[in-house]
Amino acid sequence: MKKLMIALAAATLLAANVQASDSVTKGKVTFDGQMSGLTDSLIVLKADNNSFTRLDTVLVKDGKFHFTVSLDQPTDLYIYSPGTLRHTERIGFTAIAVPGEKATITGDQKAYYFSGSKFYEQYGAVDRVAEEAMKPLRLLEDSLTERMKKGEPQAQIMKEYDAKEPALLAKGNQQILDFIGKHNTSEGCAAYIPSLNDLELMKKAAGLLSDDVRNGRMKSYYQAAIDQAQKRAEKEAEQAKKQGNGTVAPDFTLNDLNGKPLSLSSLKGKYVLLDFWGTWCIWCVRGIPMMKEYYNKYKGKFEILSIDCNETEDKWKAGVKKYDLPWLHVYNPRNTKVLDDYGITGFPTKILVGPDGKIVKTFIGEDPAFYKFLDEQFGK
Repeated sequence: MKKLMIALAAATLLAANVQASDSVTKGKVTFDGQMSGLTDSLIVLKADNNSFTRLDTVLVKDGKFHFTVSLDQPTDLYIYSPGTLRHTERIGFTAIAVPGEKATITGDQKAYYFSGSKFYEQYGAVDRVAEEAMKPLRLLEDSLTERMKKGEPQAQIMKEYDAKEPALLAKGNQQILDFIGKHNTSEGCAAYIPSLNDLELMKKAAGLLSDDVRNGRMKSYYQAAIDQAQKRAEKEAEQAKKQGNGTVAPDFTLNDLNGKPLSLSSLKGKYVLLDFWGTWCIWCVRGIPMMKEYYNKYKGKFEILSIDCNETEDKWKAGVKKYDLPWLHVYNPRNTKVLDDYGITGFPTKILVGPDGKIVKTFIGEDPAFYKFLDEQFGK
């Protein structure tokens, strides 16, 4: 079973960077499918660095489709409706394509299953085991989502999720690893490794495989995921070091709304909340009402310095005016080192700097825990 994977950012990248396929003959992979919810056609793509190559356009009739692609190694395919690339609908799915194999896909947009040749039977087996292993966690998520829709406080919901999620996730992952260990000659198990989405888990799973499978044709596929996760972990460690409690906050000077230079060091002696944001960032905008509430709640106890990122000066100024933001603002051009100095990889990122110029705490994303922290820090 695979969940629908159509993130807005990915859809934008797809629409902007789809290229034509080359004509080199490679190993063929055949797909036959019957899926409810499909429309009149599908576009088959594969990722190539920072762009996507269009491999085929497939007609769909009564939910049925058939296509064959030529590849030289196991590759993820992204199969979307034309409307998805135009951002008018969200229809599509992903599939691993293995040269020389034949796949049958059945199901719907929320849950679909693989069968067919030996590889896809193996892959379908581990995929179903993983679905069952993670079912308790999915049920918890669905239940909490429904409760939040009915009005329960988000902070209360997140507290319950944080308390229950680790044990459910660990149990589910262990069940998957147990299955891989018992079926260590299965290429399908090797292909499932990237879906574990955790560096240590992926390494453990690879270590459970038989030598032939671990070093066989699926190695390039799962090893690429492990290598990416390793790079991600190293980047996160570097980021954590830059944002760690007690780290001296790098000074910077950027222009304010009036075009005058404003430096972080000029605010030394105060608590300063660095707010890395942009009007293009949905969660940044959604957090504005609570930010304004807490700015007024603890006025005088800390200052907010919002650093606008990744947009034009005009949009920045218009956004500050539109949302009536009463604190300090500076604009960060794309050619500065500020984001790199602070290890910023997600928005919003909020970093509280103490009067001594050292980082007190960092929060990434619109996190209820941030406001709880402000209460603990300033509500004494």
